[in-house]
Amino acid sequence: MLEIKSKLKIPRGAYRLEVKGQLRLPFDARQKSRLRTTLASGEEVALMLPRGDILRGGDLVVASDGRVIEVVAEAENVVHITCRSAQELTRAAYHLGNRHVPVQVGDGFLRIAADHVLEEMIKGLGASVAPMEAAFEPEAGAYGGAHRHADDEHGHAGRIHQYGEAHGHKHDHAHGHDHDHDHDHDHDHDHGHGHHHGHKH
Repeated sequence: MLEIKSKLKIPRGAYRLEVKGQLRLPFDARQKSRLRTTLASGEEVALMLPRGDILRGGDLVVASDGRVIEVVAEAENVVHITCRSAQELTRAAYHLGNRHVPVQVGDGFLRIAADHVLEEMIKGLGASVAPMEAAFEPEAGAYGGAHRHADDEHGHAGRIHQYGEAHGHKHDHAHGHDHDHDHDHDHDHDHGHGHHHGHKH
């Protein structure tokens, strides 16, 4: 099977390169460092990129047989968000950011992956929304690799879950308390020795 293990770091126009294929992927797939998929020609290919690499539309990657292949951001279902003022658009971006979802920031618009709940929330803020099919190129995460590693293993939900653990601490504390209480309860009933009670206090 054809393998892709690296992308070209040079500016696209720096050298005259012959592109010999296209890799068309939606954003969710372009975040994964390990993926089996097909080129536009139907040829099977395995992505084996360094962890943390995100493929963007227009990137060039190198296949194991030396071919240079162009990455194409495949059109997908997105919500196109516009507002009457820059202030309202900033407010919409703020509330989306609080939910830690990928957001594409454009000239006078925002885009998110199709989501009925978020769509209703944005409408409630006075924004205009328009479902459409378009390439989705959200902002890169400001916190580096943690989000992308979660994507590789668990997909979109994994990223949000890991973000909550890393920054909110509520998830870790909740598990910590549950574990401690269960452990104390079992320990006291199983052994019931004064020594153990004294040890804990």
